Amino acid sequence: MQTMEKLTLRIKKLDNFVSMPEYKTVGASAMDLVAAISEDVVIPSGEIRMIPTGIAIELPHNTEAQVRSRSGLAIKSGIAVVNGIGTIDEDYRGEICVGLINHSKVDFKISRGDRIAQMAIMEVLKPSIVVADDLSDTKRAEGGFGSTGVK
Repeated sequence: MQTMEKLTLRIKKLDNFVSMPEYKTVGASAMDLVAAISEDVVIPSGEIRMIPTGIAIELPHNTEAQVRSRSGLAIKSGIAVVNGIGTIDEDYRGEICVGLINHSKVDFKISRGDRIAQMAIMEVLKPSIVVADDLSDTKRAEGGFGSTGVK
């Protein structure tokens, strides 16, 4: 993995009128993505729409981009990334589009330039895969959903 000083994300603008992704504060871990749409898009209650961002990226080796919901949109308006976190692989060079779902009971309008999601660049680990007859024992073992308690 590159050091933070040498880490470079190459961004190709596919729409000259859309702002580049940016970190809104010095401590932000993700940068905002904006809608690159020519006219407003309405996401009806309970429905999904794919929203283009007007950019393509070239990720550093051994990284991925994670597209995440913006907490303000999710909490205030019920708008979220449809698959929780969208993964952009290192070798993808197409336009980044964001699938948004409207969990609210009212329609939601998106306009050109609206901040619709956030994107974090994360290191990817690729361990060797070994087929095993047994796995190590743990206290939890095969206990699944809720096995460690609700609170």
